[in-house]
Amino acid sequence: MNFLTILAWICPLLLCSIGALYSEYAGRLALFMEALITFSGFLTYTFTIYTGSPIIATLLSLLLSMLVIFTASLLVEKFKANPFISALALNLLLGALTTLLSSKLWGNRGVLTSEEFQFSVNSVRVTCVIISFITIGLGLIFLRYTKAGLYLRISGSDPEVLRAKGVKTLNYRILSWTMAALFSSLAGSFLVFRISSFVPNISSGRGWMALAAVYLGKKKAWKISLSIFIFCLADILATYLQNYIPQIPSAILLSLPYFIMLLLIVFDRKNK
Repeated sequence: MNFLTILAWICPLLLCSIGALYSEYAGRLALFMEALITFSGFLTYTFTIYTGSPIIATLLSLLLSMLVIFTASLLVEKFKANPFISALALNLLLGALTTLLSSKLWGNRGVLTSEEFQFSVNSVRVTCVIISFITIGLGLIFLRYTKAGLYLRISGSDPEVLRAKGVKTLNYRILSWTMAALFSSLAGSFLVFRISSFVPNISSGRGWMALAAVYLGKKKAWKISLSIFIFCLADILATYLQNYIPQIPSAILLSLPYFIMLLLIVFDRKNK
């Protein structure tokens, strides 16, 4: 496995973690990301088949995903709903919606494949890495060096400061969820392009891992990246062990990244 392959493997989770970071700063954890990744992957597959253009399909998937989350966030703020419960409910809704649309549009709730949805592995990897790092770089620059980014960073921890300046904190809470939707939606698109098909639950826990990485990284980009690198190494190791040591039960190997994540969280708590 070369360096490009490792980077391409890491990128979807790294994208999700930046989305999770936005929501963490605003005090509105994006607990819907797990299902949104799969939902976006399904939309990307569907729009690619219908339009014949993966670029247009990705853009449509991004816009629709962001619109859904933006609308949901508006409703949460308007009716003063519990954001934690609302995000979990949204996660369940998106998962059910993906299954429903797959059944209605393709007559299949399982794996979706098509000759019209086949891509070069190397091309996908290069594109994934380039776009991911550009998007992540712009996202971090926005957070660090713009006034809006500063306001978003303190909207969760010090909302009184913004209110004293006459700034509406709800705008930044809505923005945080919308940005989380952008990053996780892009991750979902890259995942379906990577395997040239749509697989139910293609997110494979990346939404939850991203939230854990933000927690372990203490909102610092380099620490978050380190946590993700460890998670992905465990994921890659599990894949290779399954190929070379088939005697190991697949359930154990699939749980290896989550086990590593749990150990890191426990270790982090002990060192506080």
